[in-house]
Amino acid sequence: MLSYVIDDDFKLALPRPRLDSAPLFAIIDQERDDIGRFLPWANGLKTEAEEATFLRSVNDHFGREESMNLVLWYRDEPVGMISFNHFRPSDESGDIGYWLKQAVRGHGLMHRSVKAMCQIGFEEYGVNKVIIRAAVDNAPSNAVAKKAGFHHDGTHRAGEKLADGFHDENEYSLLRSEWLQMNRKRLSCLKKAEGRCFIVDAKRTWK
Repeated sequence: MLSYVIDDDFKLALPRPRLDSAPLFAIIDQERDDIGRFLPWANGLKTEAEEATFLRSVNDHFGREESMNLVLWYRDEPVGMISFNHFRPSDESGDIGYWLKQAVRGHGLMHRSVKAMCQIGFEEYGVNKVIIRAAVDNAPSNAVAKKAGFHHDGTHRAGEKLADGFHDENEYSLLRSEWLQMNRKRLSCLKKAEGRCFIVDAKRTWK
């Protein structure tokens, strides 16, 4: 499994359609009303086979460097997904989307996932801006963007069409220059010993 390790309990991994489709579909099927409230695609996903087809398609897009979808693994179980839905060469940006199983919310998993995606986007893909869009009344998604230090750029009136109609949509962004500044503040000299700084932070390695 090609994965980005955050800590011993938590990692992001490229999807394995044959193996991951069943557990991911089970979550979506059981929590369809909750997930589908702000992510309309969940209401149209009806079978495990459709989920497997979707995972194969996003892996194909990943191979063409058009997008990147990763599975969230917490304590050896898949619990959600996070993605760069699109990479836009025209303005060197990427927009992030995500969903998470209800039982593991409130532990900072999505916040840490967004931070990891920012690192991948800025360091690996060379984007200049990472964007998060969320319906105004999607409080958890808005909170994730704010906690991760994203700037609120504005609100699009009737920016999203959901199952119950149009919703205003907030747009947040984080620039590469802002991310670099945030990391300098967080990672510089948390402790000094023998004249050296050593960093206490999440593991950031691909395996």
